[in-house]
Amino acid sequence: MISRLPTDQSTTWPHTVTLDESLPTPLFAQIAEAIARDVRRGALRPGAKLPGSRTLAGMLGVHRNTVLAALRELDKQGWIRSEPARGVFVSKALPETRARSTTSSSGQAAFDVARVAPASPPPLPPGALPLLGGMPDVRLVPTARLARAYRRALRSPRLLAYAEPAGAMPLRAALAEMLAHNRGLAVRAEDVLVTRGSQMALDLVARTLLGPGDVVAVEALGYRPAWEALRGTGATLVPVRVDRHGLDVTRLEELLTTTKLRAVYVTPHHQYPTTAVLGAPRRLALLELARRHRFAVIEDDYDHEIHYEGRPILPLASRAPQSVIYVGTLSKVLAPGLRLGWVVAPPPLHDALVTLRTHVDRQGDHVLEHAVAELAEDGELSRHVLRMRRAYLARRDVFVTALRETFGDTLRFELPRGGMALWAHAPGTDVDAWAARAFERGVVFQTAKRFAFDRRARPWLRLGFAALNEDELRQAVRILDRTREPSQGKSMHRRR
Repeated sequence: MISRLPTDQSTTWPHTVTLDESLPTPLFAQIAEAIARDVRRGALRPGAKLPGSRTLAGMLGVHRNTVLAALRELDKQGWIRSEPARGVFVSKALPETRARSTTSSSGQAAFDVARVAPASPPPLPPGALPLLGGMPDVRLVPTARLARAYRRALRSPRLLAYAEPAGAMPLRAALAEMLAHNRGLAVRAEDVLVTRGSQMALDLVARTLLGPGDVVAVEALGYRPAWEALRGTGATLVPVRVDRHGLDVTRLEELLTTTKLRAVYVTPHHQYPTTAVLGAPRRLALLELARRHRFAVIEDDYDHEIHYEGRPILPLASRAPQSVIYVGTLSKVLAPGLRLGWVVAPPPLHDALVTLRTHVDRQGDHVLEHAVAELAEDGELSRHVLRMRRAYLARRDVFVTALRETFGDTLRFELPRGGMALWAHAPGTDVDAWAARAFERGVVFQTAKRFAFDRRARPWLRLGFAALNEDELRQAVRILDRTREPSQGKSMHRRR
């Protein structure tokens, strides 16, 4: 049996024809059937031009007379037509057939495939106003400066070749300096692994650290994509209560009396989604438990730069680098589409993460990494963070004022000292129905059910303010007001 794939680049007919000289079917009939089969499944469409008989014979390694016999058979059956001085074409009289996948005529795999629940939220309606807590305003990104830096990086052809899987050294050095100066981590460039966003970092950590039978404690209200990365290793996740001060470390200590933990996943800076800051007593207690029980702390510090009052609390990793795996991202300070995150881990784990990254993704986008490193080196990234922080603070204050004037005490929240969202309590309100009505009117927000480990509804909602300017935020609040109750236009809940 011989499979022949035409390789003449002058033709637009790159189809494989399998010929088996051991079959009783003549070769011309096999060629005719292969072409007809491609027409039936939509790979060759009505009006498509076939190579000339000499070209096709050369491609298939058969005598020209064999190809001519095949073409005559196809013409007799109505599959093709010849046009003098133009060539041979698939008949336009045939009905158009939509191309089907060559892997399966039924649309089903011929083997078992585990069903995975869709992870992406529904697409935003056109012109939607997103009140999503993890979404920065990409309109503030210094795109012109980034584009110039990217063009300069492209002038170095070596950046388009295979390179260091841990990331471009200039960006690793810039991140190490930022972590040392702003976050109190004593790290070198060699200690930083650049990843495609913090989600990739979490996935690499999970796959390197965990396996079936391991137990990981997570916040009972938290970041579901991280949970799925941890759960994907076969590990068992156990939720631990979260209150207005973050992870309840006392409950975690109680859990440790009956359960051996491999790791704890935590968002201590601004707890996701409640925005609570884990205070010093709980931080020290958590690190002491990690030391005593020898479990890893996976610290997701996703928005450290977004703070408005004083200096932010230093990460857990600054106190106990031997116990903490530190994950961060540039998605909040630049843009999520750039897919730039990092992880800092104790040396043995760092080396294993780099090896796994080589197997998964080989390396990141070194051109982009060099461009962002240039922004960091010339101070543009720091200036952008300051501009963004001022803008988000102004937006927070406008949003808070509009919500309090509109809803009064029926929507309760604490003023966040940092972050990009409010965690609001709406007692007596079906917040999930409210979210559905608001979505129809173009305002998108998330409710507690999305973040709850048990998936139960609660009268809490997360309202992001960073992605919208002041006028857009006021407009969003007006729509929230009109959609809170099923009957439109009533504002009995307003403060008089």
